[in-house]
This record gives sequence, structure tokens and C-alpha cells, in this order.
Amino acid sequence: MTNYDDRYLKRGVSASKSEVHDSIKNADRGLFPGAFCKIIEDVLGGDDAFCNIMHADGAGTKSSLAYIYYRETGDISVFRGIAQDSLVMNVDDVIAAGAVSNMLFSNTIGRNKHLIPGEVIKEIIAGYEEMIAMLNDNGVGIRSCGGETADVGDLVKTVIADSTIAVRMKRADVIDNSNIAPEDVIVALASHGQAAYEKHYNAGIGSNGLTSARHDVFTKIYMDKYPESFADKTPADYVYCGKYNLTDDFGHGGLTVGQAVLSPTRTYAPVLKKVFDEIGRKNIHGIVHNSGGGQVKCRSFGRGVVYVKDSMMDIPPLFELIRSSSGTDYPEMYQVFNMGSRMEVILPERYAEEVMSVAGSFNIDSKVIGFVDKNPDSCESNRVIITAPDGRKIEY
Repeated sequence: MTNYDDRYLKRGVSASKSEVHDSIKNADRGLFPGAFCKIIEDVLGGDDAFCNIMHADGAGTKSSLAYIYYRETGDISVFRGIAQDSLVMNVDDVIAAGAVSNMLFSNTIGRNKHLIPGEVIKEIIAGYEEMIAMLNDNGVGIRSCGGETADVGDLVKTVIADSTIAVRMKRADVIDNSNIAPEDVIVALASHGQAAYEKHYNAGIGSNGLTSARHDVFTKIYMDKYPESFADKTPADYVYCGKYNLTDDFGHGGLTVGQAVLSPTRTYAPVLKKVFDEIGRKNIHGIVHNSGGGQVKCRSFGRGVVYVKDSMMDIPPLFELIRSSSGTDYPEMYQVFNMGSRMEVILPERYAEEVMSVAGSFNIDSKVIGFVDKNPDSCESNRVIITAPDGRKIEY
């Protein structure tokens, strides 16, 4: 076990989520076992030409950092970003399976009422509605169905924002990652910069690895000031052991370091909808949303293949800051963080330029970062090989 893994476990989280994966390994995998999301028969409409997806996710521990930033600066707007994180972690998972309309959305907010006033709840709800309006304006059909706010101070130290999305779609429109095959290329879409539909520069972190990021980046002063922001059982040596204050200058996009780490999770839904319209779904063999598992997420999809990522995108400044502050080496960084690309479109090489052109029309950088090869050692299991900036080939 590496020192990094040890730090992660002592903070009460798991980079690999092995226990979770083990608990569901024998569960029914639905109509399209290779798809990014579980897809079932059309219980909502009873039509064999359609199928249903239901998905749940949230902003995770990022809301704890938003709480500290709010307390330190009075900037309540950071909670709109938390709403975006919660929503996008659902929307971008289902759009990776091909869904672009007929989305029904509901949210659940759990708060400690002693610390989280009503104005924070209003900001989170407004953030959901703002993001839903933006998606609808870009042709992604989603409707808010309300939600639940619960005062659960005995369970939640500050606030948590979770949500659920349900979709009804045509089976013919499903992107089935079991179609991923040797000779396909991997087109990566950047997670940082400022997309045409974003209001500010985005540092690109998304909503994964935030427990690690906030403790490895920010200083010990927050341990003493905000003990409610971390688990009681976390050893003190693993709590806020970085060198930055929340309001330190990040040096990019006019952000502070706190704002950079709190950058709202970018959605790729407008981009992928246009890709579907212009290229055709049948020409896309797979889509991988690099959430939990970072750049190794793709290993869960396809069969008997090797993902060779030998031309990675340049690492954005925020991930270099996290790496230098934590002393974490590239193998662990690539396994936890998206490292500059949170969405991958996998398809025959002749369509790659069209995907990149669509991404560019939204002011999002993109690049062919590698290709798919046959796994010479297995016709069942998959591998990932990433070439790091120092030239090392890292195998997972």
C-alpha cells in the first residue's frame, strides 16, 4: 500500500471503492451491461422500443469546503456551485449513456440547522434552477421535480447536496460501451478553461478527490477553526496539512486557491448533444465520464482491451498545485483526479476531428490522447497504460 493510499484511508474514504464494487459485483447489470449507467426496461411507459435510467449522485465532501469558504469570506454564492456539482455528476453520467432529453430531476439537501441557515438552502436551490435553465437553453431537456430538505444535524455536520435523475429514452439511442474496440481512438475533452456556457474560468477539479484535495492543499488553521468540517476520527496529521489559505491568489482566471478548488463541475451535455446530432450515435463506440477513478475509469468498460493514453493533455495548474502540495506521485494522481480531462469520447479515428471541432465551438479544448488496443494477456479483463509527463509508462 502506498503512502497516498494510507492517507486516503485514514481520512475515511477509498480511492478504489473496492468494498462498494465488491458489494454490487453480482447485481443485475440491466439491458446494456456495457453502458456507462445501468439501463432497464421501460417501466415508465411499457414500450419495448424504450428504456429507463435512474441515477443518483451528489457534490460529496466538496460542500464541506464550501461551508468553510462561506464562513471565512461571507461569499454565499459558492453554494450555487455545489448545486451544479450535484446536478452535473448525474447529468453527465446519463449523457455518457446517450440520454439528452426526458430527464426528471430531484434533489435532497441534508443540513445541520445550527450551522447552515436558510439563506444557504435558498442558494443551493437557486443554483439547481439556474443550471437546469442553462441546460434547457442548450437543448438538453431536463425538468425539476422539487426535492427534500432535511434537518439532520445528528448525522450531517454541515451540509450535503445529493440528487437523483430519471430518464426515459429510446433503446436505439443508447451509447453502449461494449462496442469499444481495438483501433478506436480516445478524444479527451478538457475540464479547465472557460466554456462558452460558463460564467467564469474553471480550474477543472470536478467533484472527485475533494477529501484529498482540501486536506492536502489548505493549512492547519482550518482544523482548529472548523472542526465540524472533517471526521472526528481522522488523525490530526492528516487534517489540513497543506500550505495555502483559502484566499491566497491562485494565479489563473482571477481566482483564489479556495475558488479554484471549488470550481463547479463542468457539464459536457451541450457538447455531447451536438456531437450526437452531427456525427450520429452509431459512430460513437463509447463515452467515459472520468469521475470516480479518474483517468483509470475507462478500465471498467469494453472487454479484453488496453487503453493506451500516450499523449495526455497538459496538466492544468490546479492539479500541479495539488501534486506539489501533497507530494503525491503521478500514478496516484491519475487514479484519483481527472488531471485535465473529465470526458472521453471513444470512436473510429475518422470521426475524431469532428468531435474536436464541436468541442472547439464551445471553447473547450480537446485532443486525441491515445487509442484502444487488444489486451494480449486476456480476452476478458482490461488495462490502462498512461504516459506521465516525466516519460514513465504507468500501468493499471
